[in-house]
Amino acid sequence: MEISFETTKLRRLCENSNYAIRRFGPKCATRLQRRLDDIVAANNVAELNAGKPHPLRGNRSGQLSISLIDGTRLVIQPSHDIIPKNKDGSIDWVAVTAVTVCYIGDYHD
Repeated sequence: MEISFETTKLRRLCENSNYAIRRFGPKCATRLQRRLDDIVAANNVAELNAGKPHPLRGNRSGQLSISLIDGTRLVIQPSHDIIPKNKDGSIDWVAVTAVTVCYIGDYHD
């Protein structure tokens, strides 16, 4: 699957392990890299299993949360020009083959 980044800071966190370690610690930085590797290896979002991926609601509707460690989450959203939808209007995650990393952290704070 293809990954893009909403900001240059998020790109740096995902591509520079030393920066991620300074920001989140070694365990979380390692888990982040594993989850990113899982995303790249998957054909679509529905194939993701690790990190308990689940769609978000409210002001994060349209995004998917993947657990990293201790409340820290990797949040992604579809990066298609036309977002694939189910008949009920929800995102068809099986058809999502490109994502944007839009947040890394604890959105419950």
